[in-house]
Formats: sequence, structure tokens, C-alpha cells
Amino acid sequence: MTRAKSARSRSTGPSLGERLRAWRDLHLYSLFSSIGRMAQRPWATMLTVGVMAVALVLPLCLALLVGNLERVSGDFRESREVSLFLTTATDMPAAQELAASLRRQPDIASVVLRSPEEGLAEFRDMADFTEALAVLDENPLPAVLVVAPAEGVEPDTLTARLGALPQVDFVQHDAQWRSRLSAWLEFGRRLVWVAAALLGVGVLLTVGNTVRLDIQARSEEIRTVQLLGASDGFVRRPFLYLGAWYGLFAAILALVLAAFATGVLRQSVASLVDNYGSSFQLQGLDVRWVLMTVIASIMLGWLGAWLATGHHLRHSLPEAEAQG
Repeated sequence: MTRAKSARSRSTGPSLGERLRAWRDLHLYSLFSSIGRMAQRPWATMLTVGVMAVALVLPLCLALLVGNLERVSGDFRESREVSLFLTTATDMPAAQELAASLRRQPDIASVVLRSPEEGLAEFRDMADFTEALAVLDENPLPAVLVVAPAEGVEPDTLTARLGALPQVDFVQHDAQWRSRLSAWLEFGRRLVWVAAALLGVGVLLTVGNTVRLDIQARSEEIRTVQLLGASDGFVRRPFLYLGAWYGLFAAILALVLAAFATGVLRQSVASLVDNYGSSFQLQGLDVRWVLMTVIASIMLGWLGAWLATGHHLRHSLPEAEAQG
């Protein structure tokens, strides 16, 4: 009975657990042997990783620029307020009466009245206008109503209706300016993706060429293991991990360079914005961009290595050489 069980176990081959352990050991060996080969030639590795990182950091910097511009312009693009400049003949009691009547309308959320004195005080707070206002004998500014449309109401429709009021001299609603700004930001976002795609191809070619050179240096070793019956997956595995390591290190270096550029420019941008009476701090990449960069770089490295090894395996099979 014992001999029968032993013969049966030998005929069925290794168990599932043994196969999984063997699969794990093979992958761990390929993982660490590939990084060991990178460490054996540090200068070549640094050059490859550096070229890949430069290709990755360019779209990252564009993404940083577009993201910060969106953050700066967010208040302008989301603002729905309409400013009504009243005629000079409209005194404050008439302006208050008009504001009260507008507040009762269902398509208006709020109305803020700014007197000519308040407007003049705001101009005096600006250093560029202090000397010019000092020569004026009287206040030339009119009363202004700042109207906020209700939810679901288009500001353009409200602007056209309010502009027809007899007390209104001029209506300011920068819909066209906001539309142009949104168009430029959309162009910037598309430019980021186009640059990322083009430079991603450069990363792919860089990894493929580096792995191809490593394959040529190990061609005799590859031919030997193929003659001993090694599968394509066994031959390809260490090079795939090599490409993935290149992608990971390049992504880390690119993120470090992008963070360094952000730190260098942060103070300059803050000083520039401060001159315009505003406050703004340059922000770095968020977690989403960091994860996307790491994953995309690893995938590009893996794909470049897969293409290089696939090309070599198609032209170096023992059967093909025997037929030749």
C-alpha cells in the first residue's frame, strides 16, 4: 500500500504549494539579481536613470505649472458676481432702493451696495493711486451694486437684464475673460498629456536600448540556458525586473527634481505675487501625480524590457539557428 501511494505521488508531480514556493523563489532571485547587475555598473545605471528622469520631469513641471495656475485662477473662474456701476445722477437713497428691489427678485441671491466713499477708500489703499487721487476736488466714483445670481441662474442672462435698468450706467461681468482663461487652462492640460506621451516614448526607447545592450552582453548565457530547455519566460524574467527597476529609480529621481524645482521657485513666486497685493504659495505635486508617475514609469520600464527581450528571443531560438 505504501509503495502504491509513493508511486502515485511521484506520478502526480510536485504539489501546488511546492509550485508556488518555486515560483516565488524564481521571482525573488530575478528581482534581486537584476538590481545586483545594475549595481555592478553604477555609471551606466546612473546615466540611464538620469536620462529617463529628465524625460519624466519635463511633463511633471508642466503639470505643476498648470495645477498652480488653476489654483490661482480658481476664484476668478468660479466667481459669478455681476457688478452694476450706477449713473452719477443716482444718489445713495435711490441706490439703496434699487438694491432692496433687486434683493426681492427670485433669480438674485444677494446684493451688496458699495458707496462712492467706499470705492474711493479702496483706491486710496492702493499705493499706485495715492498721488493721482490727491489732486481730485471731488469723488468721481459712482455707487456700485455687486449682484450674486441665485443657484441655477446663468450670469450672462442676468447681466443682459440688469444692464437695461435706467439707473445702471455700466455692467461688468468678465464671462469672456473667464472663458478664455478656461480655454488656456484646458490647452495646458492637453499639452501636459501630449508631452507626457511623447517623452514616455523616449523613456521606453531608452530602457529598451539599455536592456538590449545587456542582452547582447549575456547572449552566450542566454543561448546556453535555452539549449538546456529554459522557457522564454525564464529568460525574459530578469530583464523585465531590470526594466522595472530602471523605471522606479527614474520616477524617484524625477519626483525629487520636481520637488527641488518647486522649492527653488517658491520664494520667487511668493515675492512676485506679493508685489500685486496678493498672497500665493507655490504647491508641489499631489499624491495622485506621484502615484501616476511611479506606476507609469515602472510600466514603461517593464514594457521596454519586454519588447527588447521579445525581439532577441524571436531571433535567437535554438530551433531557428538549427534551421539556418
